[in-house]
Amino acid sequence: MREIEKANPDKLEGIFGDGNWTNKDRLNDKTLIDLLEHFSSLNLTIKNVPQDQFGNAYEYLIKKFADDSGHTAAEFYTNRTVVRLMALIMDPNSGESIYDPTCGSGGMLLNSLLLVKERDEEYRNIKLYGQEINLITSAIARMNMFIHDVGDFHIIRGDTLENPAFIKNDRVQQFDMVIANPPYSIKKWNQGGWTKDPWGRNIYGTPPQGCADYAFFQHIICSMKEDTGRCAILWPHGILFRDSEQGMRAKLIEDDYVDCVIALGKNLFYNSVMEACIVICRKNKPVERKEQILFINGFEEVVQDKQQAFLSDENIQTLFDLYTKNESVPRKSYVSSLEEVRNNNYSLNVPLYVQKYDLGEIKEPINELIQKWNEGSQNIKKSTEEIFSILKGVGFNEY
Repeated sequence: MREIEKANPDKLEGIFGDGNWTNKDRLNDKTLIDLLEHFSSLNLTIKNVPQDQFGNAYEYLIKKFADDSGHTAAEFYTNRTVVRLMALIMDPNSGESIYDPTCGSGGMLLNSLLLVKERDEEYRNIKLYGQEINLITSAIARMNMFIHDVGDFHIIRGDTLENPAFIKNDRVQQFDMVIANPPYSIKKWNQGGWTKDPWGRNIYGTPPQGCADYAFFQHIICSMKEDTGRCAILWPHGILFRDSEQGMRAKLIEDDYVDCVIALGKNLFYNSVMEACIVICRKNKPVERKEQILFINGFEEVVQDKQQAFLSDENIQTLFDLYTKNESVPRKSYVSSLEEVRNNNYSLNVPLYVQKYDLGEIKEPINELIQKWNEGSQNIKKSTEEIFSILKGVGFNEY
């Protein structure tokens, strides 16, 4: 393992070195012997096992690891069906730079690149950049890139808010595309340092100590190129309407960076029932999308599985089509002007703009319910009068 590191110092330095491989309580001799003998029976050359298959196997193992990791899974693994939708909307192109400030195991970066490869376009000239605070998770991300034979990637371990890894001309480096699932509502962060951020990222203000979401949001906006810069961020719903962040949200909206908000259902985050949403931003919107925001109701497009929700291929296509068409569709989507958002106190809460049900469809059932309620009330009144009449007849006048 150390020889593999030495042969690939720019990509794999330190990947294996910190592993406690001699701890027999965790890896006893029998387990290691069984493992070695099992893999010795397989011919794992590139010729026999193509890079794609090897990479897919590694992604599968990361998924299994996430399934068994409880609540910590959300720290390094994002639902791949949601990632697929985000990548499709972002439309990564050959030669672009793609950045994830909280990259976990690297799945968002990797799937964005693989989408370009899937379209039979040149993907080897795409540059991937990621930062991850957790040592083991950042090592997993680097291995993920290496096993998938990604040529140009830079995964740096570190705290993105405290010490952003990618700096250019005394400010955070800018990229064509940012795709992210930041840790939500973290409380332990340097709020004081943000007020005088040396890289000028506090463009909209200082988030509350108990919730750093809009610190990550501002970092992402500052990391987008002025012409091609775009982002897709997976958030919990709260960032759309919380009062404590209204001022920052208003400035973001007034800059006309918010392109689309997609509301999704529960259980898309690992071991959490929180409802998820995707926020799409662009530094330079197409002319036809300027001064407006598209709201998409995706609640009905989420498949609720026993263990974890997901988006089917059909769901993904439906939501992608709604985004690309950029039209108001009853119960599905709504194109709002910025003025309308201002009138809603800068709330981006999707139900304010997209009715979940068509009033014409529910009018008749409501009338039926009202009729049944009236009938029930009359029956209760009649029964009550009969009971009091009986009680009075047997001498219980005090009742």
